[in-house]
Amino acid sequence: MEFNVHDTLTAMAHLLEQPLERRPDLAREMLTPMRAAIPMPGDIVDIHHQAGGFRVDAEDPRYLPAVRRMIEADVLGQIERELRRASDHLEDAKQPDLLRVMFVLGNPEDEALMVRAGGYYGMGGAGDWLYVVAWPTEEVIGRIAHCAVHEFHHNARYRNVEWNPVTVTVGEHVISEGLAEAFVRELSGPQAMGPWSAMVTGDAFDLAHERIMADFDLAGIQHTSAYVLGDGAMKAFGQEPRGIPDMAGYAVGLHLVDEFLAATGMSVAEATLLPVADIVRR
Repeated sequence: MEFNVHDTLTAMAHLLEQPLERRPDLAREMLTPMRAAIPMPGDIVDIHHQAGGFRVDAEDPRYLPAVRRMIEADVLGQIERELRRASDHLEDAKQPDLLRVMFVLGNPEDEALMVRAGGYYGMGGAGDWLYVVAWPTEEVIGRIAHCAVHEFHHNARYRNVEWNPVTVTVGEHVISEGLAEAFVRELSGPQAMGPWSAMVTGDAFDLAHERIMADFDLAGIQHTSAYVLGDGAMKAFGQEPRGIPDMAGYAVGLHLVDEFLAATGMSVAEATLLPVADIVRR
């Protein structure tokens, strides 16, 4: 398969060198290629801001040095190389002919990005786009490419296993996150994993595990995200909290996947092709 990693770093460096009044239009031009893949209505610049992207309507002296640092580190090259490794590792899975990647600088003042998400996150799925946003701290800059791999795993899984927003269950959503993190670990080691699966431990983990397992078969994407992202995200989205600690679905999902891998001796690449019902049954 082929990857098209858009050269957003050059575009963002150019944008940030322009007068403030020109920046929204330049951001809109950069982001427009993936507009059709975004289901939310509204101006794509507003959506970019809401998703934790850097502000194009305010000056911040940290932005341009951050972009230049990522250019020097060849972050986009890292993304493409890691995605190719991931694709090769999933050689038995159906994959798209072409996958496009949009990486954007994050907003270091965005609490959801910096606190709940640990400074970076992505969105994948069954379309032909991957989206990654990050603020490149020392801890984050070397993991941006691995975040793209996490999202690629979702994209590959749901070309082999059905993803239906109406019928997807809490169990499938949680296990999909656990599989994606386990896949990053299988490909590049535990140091490549994101922070999300380690954010909830002890009594908070036990509480989350109990509530997720109690509602494991609850269906509908309007419900499942609450069990993955937790109460902080639900409050931010104006939705009903379910008493789930922030990002707990990642920890519980990885725990369940590790139990499955230990019981079966299968690799994550093999498990990627299995529906959640098969994983639970085994």
